[in-house]
Amino acid sequence: MEKNQKKVVLAYSGGLDTSVILKWLENTYGYEVIAVCVNVGQKEDFSILKKKALESGASKVYVVNVQDEFVKDYIFPTLKAGGIYENDYLLGTCFARPLISKVLVDIAEEEGAVAIAHGATGKGNDQVRFETSVKALNPTLKLIAPWRIWDLKSREDCIEYAVEHKIPIEATKEKIYSRDENLWHISHEGGELEDPWNEHSKEVYLWCNAPEEAPDQSETVEITFEKGIPVKIGSKDYDGVELIKTLNKIGGKHGVGILDMVENRLVGMKSRGVYETPGGTILYEAHKALEKLTLDKAMISYKNDIAKKYGELLYDGLWFTPLKQSLDSFVDCSQEAVSGTVKMKLYKGSVKALGTKSKNSLYREDFATFGADEVYNQKDAEGFINLHALPLTIQGLKNMEKKQPKGSKEKQGSFAVL
Repeated sequence: MEKNQKKVVLAYSGGLDTSVILKWLENTYGYEVIAVCVNVGQKEDFSILKKKALESGASKVYVVNVQDEFVKDYIFPTLKAGGIYENDYLLGTCFARPLISKVLVDIAEEEGAVAIAHGATGKGNDQVRFETSVKALNPTLKLIAPWRIWDLKSREDCIEYAVEHKIPIEATKEKIYSRDENLWHISHEGGELEDPWNEHSKEVYLWCNAPEEAPDQSETVEITFEKGIPVKIGSKDYDGVELIKTLNKIGGKHGVGILDMVENRLVGMKSRGVYETPGGTILYEAHKALEKLTLDKAMISYKNDIAKKYGELLYDGLWFTPLKQSLDSFVDCSQEAVSGTVKMKLYKGSVKALGTKSKNSLYREDFATFGADEVYNQKDAEGFINLHALPLTIQGLKNMEKKQPKGSKEKQGSFAVL
């Protein structure tokens, strides 16, 4: 490498695209390329990736394991918020991107790089998530998205470029699916999924059994939360990473957490994907059940609105925003009482809460019982109903007046409620 050569940090996955991008950056701009592999729980042999990046021309390779940070600062805050996109998607790809961007910026600043490059296409959401995050953290860094500017238009073009420039690549057979994997989920796009009329094949699954092939015997799992954060499975304490991995195995065995959805991408088009989020689905359902026991009606109602907005912010790449930070403050406050244990039943793709218990429970059997009690005067309900329905009563009287024949002098009957 030439001295004083400008540096670029590349988000490197080791696939065909980023391997070609690595060499292209060097050839096109004369950059010294620093490859960065961010471990957010994907199943990869990072020693092989590192070797491949060096063979492809990288001057240096960073492999950064951020799984603990991923869980603590990204997954669990989103779980506590109940963040979800379009009522279904549990945001697995979305909250990994700002963390990866943060790592890229940190290394770029440490290395004195002038730019960050990524392999996201011009059709997807990830380009937005990467670039908005970088702009929030260090807007002085240049952003390079080769798929938006180079002359290579297809996988075949990339293979040709790799062969021409002696870039080490694996088998060139077309992949059926485009996948993204991390600790929380694995997603699948492409192949037969591009036609929304096609039923997806069970061959797509990598983590989960097909529900119809899951065990015939259900399984019950108890999960304990402290202030909205899961800390135990059964009687055993787990750190966040191991807890999610364990629930992924349990949920995957029972076919839990498979989602096939058509979603609205941020860039304007619709796309279809199949997601496997077994552990995450169990945690979301358990957390929701515990909130129903420990939060009051007004809090649950408002928090549902927060969950929708939180999900939209994450999907749109707006993690590092004042609004998202403010929502976190509200969520943290709301979770002070969300401690307790939930008993979950897993069976052939379904997951449901069988029971909940908490020292902060707002459920009082002596108030709720249908049997005799000494704490609730049922006569009080009459006055409550009269006041609760007063606007409707007034509207009803007005409607009755309109129905009277013109000139009629009949008086309305008396109404005890008034």
